[in-house]
Formats: sequence, C-alpha cells, structure tokens
Amino acid sequence: MPQEKLGIILSSVAKRMRADFEQSRVFNHNGEAGTSREVLVRNFLSSYLPAHVRAVHNVEIITSSGSVSSQCDVAIVDKETLPLTSLEGYQVIPNECTYGIVEVKTNLTRAELFNACDKISKVRKMEKTAYRRIPNTIERTTVAYGNMYDHFPTSGIVVAFNSGNLETLGNHLMEWCSTHQVHEWPDSVWVLGKGNLQWQGKASGLLERTPSPGASLVQIDSWEDDDILLPLALHLNIHFSEAWMHPLNLVPYAGSARLGTISREWPAP
Repeated sequence: MPQEKLGIILSSVAKRMRADFEQSRVFNHNGEAGTSREVLVRNFLSSYLPAHVRAVHNVEIITSSGSVSSQCDVAIVDKETLPLTSLEGYQVIPNECTYGIVEVKTNLTRAELFNACDKISKVRKMEKTAYRRIPNTIERTTVAYGNMYDHFPTSGIVVAFNSGNLETLGNHLMEWCSTHQVHEWPDSVWVLGKGNLQWQGKASGLLERTPSPGASLVQIDSWEDDDILLPLALHLNIHFSEAWMHPLNLVPYAGSARLGTISREWPAP
C-alpha cells in the first residue's frame, strides 16, 4: 500500500543502522565507537528533518554573554547557520540558531539518562537574546513547557542504541523530572528496537511535542518487528517543522573587541 512505503523504507534503514552499530563495536577506542554512533544518528536525522533545519555533529553552544554548553552529540540548527568556529569537525554555534540537541547513548542506563537530561536542562536555560528585531511586524511567539517564548526554545531528545527495560527507564526519567522544572524536562527518549517515552497532555489526552504542567509520561513499545524510526521521523517532522528564529545579531558576540578608529569624517554636501 502507498501509505506503508515510508514504514517499509525506515524498517530497512533501522536494520542498516543496527548493522552499522554492531560494526562499530570493533573499535578499540571508546571515543571512536561513540563518535561513529553519533554520526549514524546525525545521518538519519539529516535525511528526515524539515528542509529549513540541519543536524550537525560534535557541537559546543555559546551565548552572547559568554555562557558555554558542554559538548553536544548532535545539534539541530537553522540551515543558514555558520559556526563561529569549525576546527577538525568541532563546531561552536550561537545559541540563538540552535533549535534542539540530541544526546546519543550506546546503552541508556540510569546514570547515562541523568547525564543526558542534565545537558538538555543546561542548554535549554541558556539565554537567546542576540536577535535583530524587525520593526513594525507582528511579534511571533512559541508556546512550550507551559510558557510563552519570544523565540523557539531549544528541544532536547535522547536516542539510544540499547537500554534496559523501558518501564524501568521511564521510572528513572520520572525520578529525574521530580526534582526539576517542566521547562527542563527532555521532550522524548528513544531506544532502537524497543520503543520510546513521550508526554501525554493532561487536558487533551494526546501526545504533545513538549511536556506541559500535569503531563503524563507514556511508554510506547515498538510494534512487533518494526523499529522506532518511523515514529521518530514523524516526531522530528512535527517537532522541527515549527522551528523559527529572528535574524541573528552577531554584534553582541563581538563584545568589547575593537573594530577600528574613526580618523576622519566628511560632512554631507
């Protein structure tokens, strides 16, 4: 059936990702193995993200006031974003241009889940202020995490190649969330071959793009032999098709750097 074609395609993609993951086990150096798995996820994201965003690997996010994130496995950024620096594949990206981060885990234990959630929390709380506001236009806003923002708040997603029992993983996530505010919570957690954890709205009873106050965490098991990639692709489309940003203002990032000295002035004729 035509409507099943995407599912068939992504099922084959999932098998290839699993095979590539198994191949990455031969690396002796843990860093090399981890990097290869992050690239696998980035390549998948690049294929199924909306056209106005792109996935970049090995990223540090910075604000105009000088706050810096820890290293992010994969960042979802505006397609027109140019890194402030790019050395040997390592990129520094302005926070204003960052729509989301994806933390990639080989085996999602409680400790690894907490580590991913801590990274997402830190990045989401970083300021986004260096924009050029366009006068005489209708101010755009985004509603997420029970708040209204004058920008697109940074999303946080966790993708793992393996984990323990999904129910246990859900218990660990709720444990972390119980000591943090809603605007710090991850948007979803995905485990290849098992399923995912998403938020269900209290009032709507529907799955929501972001958690909101009173939302319930739901466990969604993969359907029989299918994998997570079809629902993940749809989730990414819903999540980032709404991504937007004001024009970036790089001047605040220059700080107090001297740009030159006016040595002469010609008055208007």
